Amino acid sequence: MLNVPMVEELSPAPEPDEVFRSLRHLPGCIFLDSARRVPQLGGYSFVAADPCDWIVSPPQDPVAGLDRLSRRLQAFHVDTIPDLPPFQGGAAGFFAYDLGRIFEPTVLPHAHDDLHAPQMAVGLYDVVIGFDHAQSRAWIISQGYPERDPIKQRIRAERRLREFRLHMTTAGPSVALEPSSSAPSALLAPAKPVTRHPFVVSDFTESEYLAAVQHAIDYVHAGDIFQVNIAQRLACPAMDSATELYLRLRTANPAPFAAYFDAGSVQIMSASPERFWRISENSIETRPIKGTRPRSLDRPEADLFAGTELRESAKDRSENIMIVDLLRNDLARLCLPDSIHVPQLCQLETYAFVQHLVSVVTGTLRPNVGIAEVVRSTFPGGSITGAPKVRAMQIIAELEHAARGPYCGSLGYWGWNGASDWNLLIRTITASRGWWHFPVGGGIVADSDPRHELDETWHKAEGLLRALVPQSQRAMGRK
Repeated sequence: MLNVPMVEELSPAPEPDEVFRSLRHLPGCIFLDSARRVPQLGGYSFVAADPCDWIVSPPQDPVAGLDRLSRRLQAFHVDTIPDLPPFQGGAAGFFAYDLGRIFEPTVLPHAHDDLHAPQMAVGLYDVVIGFDHAQSRAWIISQGYPERDPIKQRIRAERRLREFRLHMTTAGPSVALEPSSSAPSALLAPAKPVTRHPFVVSDFTESEYLAAVQHAIDYVHAGDIFQVNIAQRLACPAMDSATELYLRLRTANPAPFAAYFDAGSVQIMSASPERFWRISENSIETRPIKGTRPRSLDRPEADLFAGTELRESAKDRSENIMIVDLLRNDLARLCLPDSIHVPQLCQLETYAFVQHLVSVVTGTLRPNVGIAEVVRSTFPGGSITGAPKVRAMQIIAELEHAARGPYCGSLGYWGWNGASDWNLLIRTITASRGWWHFPVGGGIVADSDPRHELDETWHKAEGLLRALVPQSQRAMGRK
């Protein structure tokens, strides 16, 4: 086995979106994109494509796929190359929200699924282009996987590095995955026009969503739960390619854990502000978000007031702290005793269209904890279910009209060197069967106000809505 993979620095360093444009026509293209380069959060970006193998789990057998992925990661390990971005080859892809139902002993009802997305889709990538934003440097890293013989491995690593360099210096074919020439397929969940955006439908009417939130509040008062996340699923017909939509999204709503992934049957475009978990050496970190206010960018004083009000809100702080406690319990299944800490609690963070309260929970992993153990112990994330988690998931299945699919799942990487970083798929658009789907929701607690919760879903959707319409159609609409 190669002690060190093939590495070539790109000089001058290209922008990550330039590399993405040149590789997006390749199968399985994935762009892990620190579009909002916040210190400590947005330090690296990665582009990879043309995986040497796929692990895709259909709904009927998701456990087999996860176990297969675990075995593949255990069978091929390489040490980290110092001073390079941490993802240097390995597995990257997504886990759908509904993967979490198989890890719970309680039977959870199934929702209508018109996305037909797999419950997990992961590519094994032997070539990665990594970007270090602090240094403004970029590298091609080629591992030679899946060859095991050292000579064959080096030959493959060199050949694949040359192939990717060629892709990056020649224009790829035009990409037009959506819309197809045929009309979008019908939605299983009834499509109901909304008054707030001319192109968009929802699977709830306003009155239905208000009633669902009130029903959730009633469950809180009855003692079933402390909080639960209820989402409405917005959708519109696809107007151009998923890649062009993502390029608009990363500009309209930049986020530290943004991503694009072509999973074949679906494409995922995320402007997520939330990290689900990151693993570095033997440490794990999660960054739950609870508490939201809209930005007032044209009124600085109002924007400052909203942030102060959010910081001082007893409701939002208690909601955040409940999820921190849930995640501490989840990490306790994986970590050494007494190693779990909360170095940040309810800190205000600002984004393009909203402000959030964000906490950080960390722990020291027990020896030999792999991806299967981490997923089984933490999935899905508590900040997008509620607490207690299983009962909240039951209520979500009861009150929401459609399966979540990738939404509220997770997208990221697990490298052959053990490094790992995954987001929570919120502020996320899924392209499927001629539609763009983008659910938005919020945490419901005892003193929630249904109308306020409905408005909050639209505040969270604002950055997505601004990215939907191509520039040419916006220009036509102004004429």
